[in-house]
Amino acid sequence: MTVLDNIRIAQHYRLGYGFFEAVLRSKNYLLREKEIERISIELLEFMDLRQYANELPTNLPYGLQRRVEIARAMSIQPSLLLLDEPAAGLNSSDVEGLITLIKWIHDEFDITILMIEHQMKVVMSLCSWIKCIDFGTTIDEGTPEHIQSSATVIKAYLGDDSI
Repeated sequence: MTVLDNIRIAQHYRLGYGFFEAVLRSKNYLLREKEIERISIELLEFMDLRQYANELPTNLPYGLQRRVEIARAMSIQPSLLLLDEPAAGLNSSDVEGLITLIKWIHDEFDITILMIEHQMKVVMSLCSWIKCIDFGTTIDEGTPEHIQSSATVIKAYLGDDSI
């Protein structure tokens, strides 16, 4: 599927028409599909992906593929966006672009973002509240400033002098 198709398909959970309307290409079907197309193109423009609308995501650089994934999630207009290691595998310039994108999404759409991430640059740049987990147990939580100075977190993630 193309980048545009990836964005469009995410919206089909709330089609507003049934199987027979789709087969018969009813007025409701045509109106709803036109609306899905409009929303999808608008989102591609917001996410700076419009020029890739007809490309296959697999042909795009990894950073742009990640942007397509986020755009697909945003196409359903969520009130909560869950991101699982969004910076994994990205180079430093793509990480900077991702940080800027996530900040923009949070501010522009007033959306809550819950993120699992291991790159501290990303965590410290984006998070207002951090929960640190070690082997399934919460070891500390708080502001980025608190977490940076937490002896428990430092010991768990960096070790101590006895090593």
